[in-house]
Amino acid sequence: MTTSTEPAGDTTRHGRLPRSERRAQLLEAAQDVFVEAGYHAAAMDAIAERAGVSKPVLYQHFPSKKELYLALLDQHCQAIVDLVRTALASTDDNRERVAATIAAYYEFFDRDGAPFRLVFESDLTGEAAVRERLDRVETECAEAIADVISEDAALPREHALLLGMALAGAAQNSARHWVTSASRSGVTRPEATQLVQLLSWRGIGGFPKQSA
Repeated sequence: MTTSTEPAGDTTRHGRLPRSERRAQLLEAAQDVFVEAGYHAAAMDAIAERAGVSKPVLYQHFPSKKELYLALLDQHCQAIVDLVRTALASTDDNRERVAATIAAYYEFFDRDGAPFRLVFESDLTGEAAVRERLDRVETECAEAIADVISEDAALPREHALLLGMALAGAAQNSARHWVTSASRSGVTRPEATQLVQLLSWRGIGGFPKQSA
């Protein structure tokens, strides 16, 4: 006799799945619904239906709509932070670092399913747990950029962090404009990232790398 890795009753038209796979499936369905409807209008019934599971099965994995939303938010907040850190670590050439970091933001904003709407356009910012996550992702991205600036340009930490916030903000806001604007059809992603990279580098390039 085999032992299921899922909660009792977690059988649907999709068949039995390992718990981790079912969780991923539920998060994907929830993302679709939250992005389409927003947190307040999204219903657990709609998420369960989108996932092809019963509502009790959904609650076995996520006891409340808020817990489901926070799990999804954690996933995508970590994704953008990881993209930025990977970009910064990808080269020792600072001009290329700037380009890679800008490209990382655009890649995240252009992902299927529009996860950026959860991180950067959440309709639940009045909730403390959500606000804390959104503030943290902004700070962690800016701090990662500031670490490089502080080390290479020998700037005081607070100066470097201010520049990190400015660079992260430029990347985030321009990427959001590009992905949501009607003008997107006239500007490819490589063209957009190159424009913003050039602007950013001409600014940060004014703080030359200091000799060790």
